[in-house]
Amino acid sequence: MAGNEAVAARWRRIPFLRWSFWRLMFGIRRLTTEWQVGDGREARLAEYVVAHARRGDSADVIRVIDEYGYNESFLINVGDEKGRILDAALAAARPARVLELGTYCGYSALRMAQAAPAARIVSIEFNADNAAIARRILEHAGVADRVTVVVGTLGDGGNTVETLRNAHGFCAGALDFVFIDHAKEAYLPDLQLILQMGWLRRGAVVVADNILFPGAPEYRTWMKLQEGRPWRTVEHEAHVEYQSVIPDIVMVSTYGAVDGVR
Repeated sequence: MAGNEAVAARWRRIPFLRWSFWRLMFGIRRLTTEWQVGDGREARLAEYVVAHARRGDSADVIRVIDEYGYNESFLINVGDEKGRILDAALAAARPARVLELGTYCGYSALRMAQAAPAARIVSIEFNADNAAIARRILEHAGVADRVTVVVGTLGDGGNTVETLRNAHGFCAGALDFVFIDHAKEAYLPDLQLILQMGWLRRGAVVVADNILFPGAPEYRTWMKLQEGRPWRTVEHEAHVEYQSVIPDIVMVSTYGAVDGVR
């Protein structure tokens, strides 16, 4: 039985053999405009977490979300493999204030809350339904007091920026860590807006997911051009979430680093 389960687990890591992966790909237009696949998998995730994860146990909630992503429906959060890269960056940075761009269902915010237990996290999500799902999952995990989900985008004409300033105390040098995992074409303009606002402190860390797939080429090119002035970037090779076939890259960039000194 154990051997059969191991074989089944390996097959589940091949995305092209999973209907939930193809359902996502067939709905890519909706996904990239509404940030839900369109088959209700995000709402079902919240129900699955509440039914199967121990309340108040963030590690168990992470485990159950990964279980759902592998066994039930393919998800577009950072996943377990790339999540460990995010965890390591947080452990090294030890941030007090974190900004996330792209909450989806709250998985990465939950990982960050666990990896950086002293941090206050503000997560920006375009889709209000996703935000509600994320809040439910974060509350079940027992971290809702440290993670705030704000509905909006940095490119909405100033509304979300004003919310961050007025309600969450964002000001010059206030940010220690940023995780970027939303619309790929918004990676660079949103980071440039953050820089324009002066929110990043010297030594702040910016982590960006999905650099290779679906790809953020403008962001990657810009970061390469900024190497040493004033950024230092490390690219981590990995795989797209919940499978082992499609490669991806996570970029970990340190702002204002000089000769490796933060």
